[in-house]
Amino acid sequence: MGSSKRKKKEKQKDFQKPKLKVGKPKPKPSNYTDTSFRSKAIVVNQQSLSVSAPSADSQFSHHLSLLSSKSETQRRESLAHLTTSVASRPVDSPLPQPVSMILPTVVPLLLDGSNGVRTQLLKFLRTLPESEIEDHAPQLLPYIRAGMTHLAADIRVSAVEALSWLVELAGSEVVSCAGGWIKTLNCFLSLLGWHTEESAKWSSNRSSFGKAGSEGKPMVKALHTLAEFLRAGIGKEEDDDEEMEDIDEQNGESSIFPLDQTVMQNMIPSKSGPYAYLNLFGQPRDAEGEMYETREDRYRVFSEKFRIPIERGVENARKEGGDVGRASAAVAKVLREATSAS
Repeated sequence: MGSSKRKKKEKQKDFQKPKLKVGKPKPKPSNYTDTSFRSKAIVVNQQSLSVSAPSADSQFSHHLSLLSSKSETQRRESLAHLTTSVASRPVDSPLPQPVSMILPTVVPLLLDGSNGVRTQLLKFLRTLPESEIEDHAPQLLPYIRAGMTHLAADIRVSAVEALSWLVELAGSEVVSCAGGWIKTLNCFLSLLGWHTEESAKWSSNRSSFGKAGSEGKPMVKALHTLAEFLRAGIGKEEDDDEEMEDIDEQNGESSIFPLDQTVMQNMIPSKSGPYAYLNLFGQPRDAEGEMYETREDRYRVFSEKFRIPIERGVENARKEGGDVGRASAAVAKVLREATSAS
């Protein structure tokens, strides 16, 4: 019986509430482990220490690889680092990497869901050398057109801003590359809602630009960009025969003879890929994907497919008045100049 009483008392201890006294710490549980010790040394396997900091080129490549990160903060900060690296480099110094290697990683961010990432991307694109952007216009246009027809309103606004920047730098290449004329005009018609007579009445069928669209600012930007695009494609061509006029004034003698007609005599191409219009190694093109390199070809296609809906849309925009009406006047002016020049 003695052992049974002892076991009974031991079981009752589990259900007894300990009495705590003021100033006396709470008793520690039976499974308590003391972790108050301090280690004198920490050993890390495969530790690599380097005295020299990473070079600017390696940091540029590292941040370029971080643009595919899932964190939008990381993508934005990496773009900011790339922008600073390119903008702060010495004048006439080469980029850490060629533009042909930078653009395939950077351009898909035109469709990024973060407004901050797209804004920082446009800042970075503006820091790239302008002389190298023209050759890469066909690489930029597909992403810009995808952004212009995107479901998100803010992405459409960013794509219009990117197209405005690209037309300003390389307008002739934008309108003459494969698909640059017809496909981009179709994107403008879809963006503005000018495809059919019903959608051109400036009613509920009009494309929405989000909260800012109520003020008309995105629509004004789209109309201005359309005017710049049309001016680059079918606008009045400037007279580039100033040198020949100077020679005539000097009675047929030139001060830079015999180098005054080197380009004409040797037929030196003025752009990379002068035979791209032949499409020797590319996929077969349809009418939308063709290259329209001359103003006459672009004006012919414009008159056949786009003149009527654009003129109808411009007229409805003019009736709306305000900033939108003034922006539509710029498009109407380009159309009048193109008609008089043809």
